[in-house]
Amino acid sequence: MLFPTVQFAAFLTVVFAGNWLLMRRPGPWRGFMLAASYFFYGFWDWRFVALLIGTTAVNQWFALRISRSASSGRRRLLLRGAIGANLAVLGFFKYYGFLVVSVTGALESFGIRPNLPLLEIVLPVGISFFTFVAISYVVDVYRGTLEPAPALDFAVFLAFFPRLVAGPIVRGSEFLPQLHPPRDSRHIDAGRAFYLIFIGLAKKIVIADLLATTLVDPVFASPRLHTGLAILVAVYGYAIQIYADFSAYSDIAIGVALLLGFQLPDNFNAPYAATSIGDFWRRWHMTLSRWLRDYLYVSLGGNRRGRLLTYRNLMLTMLLGGLWHGAAWRFVIWGGLHGIWLCTERWWGQRRAARGLAPIRSTVALRVAQRIATFHLVALAWVFFRADSVSSAWLIITRIFTAFEFSAPGVTPAIILAIAVGLAAQYVPRWQVERGLIGFTRLRPAFQAAVLALTLMVIDALGSEGVASFIYFSF
Repeated sequence: MLFPTVQFAAFLTVVFAGNWLLMRRPGPWRGFMLAASYFFYGFWDWRFVALLIGTTAVNQWFALRISRSASSGRRRLLLRGAIGANLAVLGFFKYYGFLVVSVTGALESFGIRPNLPLLEIVLPVGISFFTFVAISYVVDVYRGTLEPAPALDFAVFLAFFPRLVAGPIVRGSEFLPQLHPPRDSRHIDAGRAFYLIFIGLAKKIVIADLLATTLVDPVFASPRLHTGLAILVAVYGYAIQIYADFSAYSDIAIGVALLLGFQLPDNFNAPYAATSIGDFWRRWHMTLSRWLRDYLYVSLGGNRRGRLLTYRNLMLTMLLGGLWHGAAWRFVIWGGLHGIWLCTERWWGQRRAARGLAPIRSTVALRVAQRIATFHLVALAWVFFRADSVSSAWLIITRIFTAFEFSAPGVTPAIILAIAVGLAAQYVPRWQVERGLIGFTRLRPAFQAAVLALTLMVIDALGSEGVASFIYFSF
């Protein structure tokens, strides 16, 4: 069920009413919200609701056993069992085919022809997201930063439909406390909620889908049919498309949760205004960045074991982060590129510090240069993320230089405008956005409704026909 559809609007209307009617009755409310979330997830394929229920039961069992165990050795064993169970399920559904093909190819290079079974496995939507949420819950219980929640609370947390299939990746400490005090419908921040929802709709329908259907998809599908200039614009277009698409989902998810009385963490903060790759990862998919830092990078040792191991930990974190996005070598290369750049930035900073050099004085010209360089490094890596294969990614990159012409028939003024708007939006100060939001919330309800109706008409007029799936649904 896609957010920008009539089906979801009808679903949300029913859930919104039931949510506030049952709010003062915790038991029925939890049952209703859990049923609604399972219905939302089952709308794609009812078979995988059982997988979500099983994931809930298994992780709750491990969390309770870890919490009740007094033996540190047994607790570690239980934690490894929980992580292993989650990764086994994720590995079977997401990586089985990738491993079989990779192992077969490696053995055939030595003249060995194995007969490994290649199964046709349907990837459950959102499995990477709810698996990471489940792992963080068990790890937090193990670390003593979170008490195991009642079974029904944990089930609602793991299945909460606004963020179930594409994040944000919410932690138990952020969500579970919100289940206990009854929320008051009179205190809904409806202005902020509708603002986020409609901003998300605009980014998704007007910018992301336009760029995808008119430029990015045709160019990446057949790069040999396009000039180097068209390919270059398509690379920039994809950078804006994936930001507009994914941040749109996050905006809508946060807005829908607000309507139900819940606050989810922000997931984006103008990532293309970053002045370094490290800064980019503090702004892009922030809940995943924090998850990789706290549950993978720190667990590997972080920066506590010397310079070389710090570089190793950074590279492993980014390589595994790339593999989390998809079972293909192009995702591994994408993560590896970011790992190399992060290590290079850290090495450069340490080298200057070792030589006793003061930090480089920040100037407007330097910040502009840093932002341009960072954006182009990120855009280069996005080529591997988007391309159908590694060879296709190399073809796209090389044709920018070998087939460059000052002509790009498929690049229209609308595409250039969409890219320009997507980039310019990164530089709007947050305080100005907040000021506009506060001004909207202070309008009378009738005026708010008129503004929203006008906005919806503009979105419908400017948007392409139909709504494409969100990119991160496939991860």
